[in-house]
Amino acid sequence: MNLSAVGNNKLMGGTMSGWARFAHRFTQYYRTAALWTPPRLKSREWMFIPFGNGNPLRHKSFSNIEDVRKFVCERPQHSCFYSTAYWKRPHELKMADKDWLGTDLIFDLDGDHLPGVTDRDFPAMIEVIQEQAWSLWNDFLEPDFGFKEDYLQVTFSGHRGFHLHYRDPSYLHLNSESRRELVSHIRGVGVEVVDLFERSQSPHATGWAKRIRKGFDDVVGKLDEIYSGNNEHLKTMEAGLREMLDREGIKGLRSTASIRKLAELMQDKGRRDRVLSGRFQALNNHGSLLQNLIKSDSSVILGSAGETDEVVTIDTRRQIRWPGSLHGKSGMKVTEFPLSRLDPSKSNSFDCLSEGIALSRQEKVSVEIIEDDVVARFDDTVIDSPRGTIIETHEAGATFLVLKKWGRISK
Repeated sequence: MNLSAVGNNKLMGGTMSGWARFAHRFTQYYRTAALWTPPRLKSREWMFIPFGNGNPLRHKSFSNIEDVRKFVCERPQHSCFYSTAYWKRPHELKMADKDWLGTDLIFDLDGDHLPGVTDRDFPAMIEVIQEQAWSLWNDFLEPDFGFKEDYLQVTFSGHRGFHLHYRDPSYLHLNSESRRELVSHIRGVGVEVVDLFERSQSPHATGWAKRIRKGFDDVVGKLDEIYSGNNEHLKTMEAGLREMLDREGIKGLRSTASIRKLAELMQDKGRRDRVLSGRFQALNNHGSLLQNLIKSDSSVILGSAGETDEVVTIDTRRQIRWPGSLHGKSGMKVTEFPLSRLDPSKSNSFDCLSEGIALSRQEKVSVEIIEDDVVARFDDTVIDSPRGTIIETHEAGATFLVLKKWGRISK
């Protein structure tokens, strides 16, 4: 099938079925898009996932970005990746034959890995993960490790999160274990809340001290609401607590009954005042529970991206989404933007649900919503219609809803 010969109206109007309509539009995009060139392009291995449930295509290498363009236009690609590693012979089929030269340091924050956060409310999830991504840089990578903005590239992943690419030459040759130590510090492995409590009270606190101050206030407020009957906070706190304790192999109180008891203990004014001054022993064996709740709170953890973030960062052979490419699960663009716009408190903060849109906003398409309780946003338009509703949106919105399996083109 010659996809380029089929017009847009047929594409979205139903003449083409299944993945072919999106394959066509993705190919059209790549024909004319300004494509970003990774540093040391010839040393990168590329990987592609074709449309139509094809097997991933690995071990590709290219001499220039126009060769990449030609490749993705000749065969429609659902998703495009390049290696975070530099290789002497990237085209070799066996990893041992590629001859490793170094690897960029990558931090991948994915919103749906956060306890109590779901991508079914897409705008709310993006808001949370953008805050986490900014905090990763502002509270850890810059102050604790001395990372320089000059070596940083920030991208919206095209779907549920953000990538921080760090290319300081002094970090390129770190092995997996050294990279794991960075992640362990960020995730708070071994952090003792009591030891940092005094530092956390300083207005100039950074890193874990700053996070503990924020988490302490957040957890105490949630415990008060749990005591008043808020079961949503109870479930979220228990899920985050269990995930952290299991991940780090820590034994301790973790049941909903234990959290309820802690909430009750915190209602005694004398005991509460002692705890607020840092004397956690006033809670007896529930003092360690409070500390673990603080460390696992959603305001404190960085991307319970625990598993996802760690694997991406420590793997010296990892593939990462190509900035400028389209994400096959959303139709949005993997978008690069300045670090300053990652800060969600700024008036010009990056808005991926507007600036990540790459396909047409002009052509109108009818879409039937096929999932309940899902929320999307395109620019200033919020989509939160119940299942069975037929809405009219632009091509970019229709592509997002269909690729997310939240909608289907209405005939």
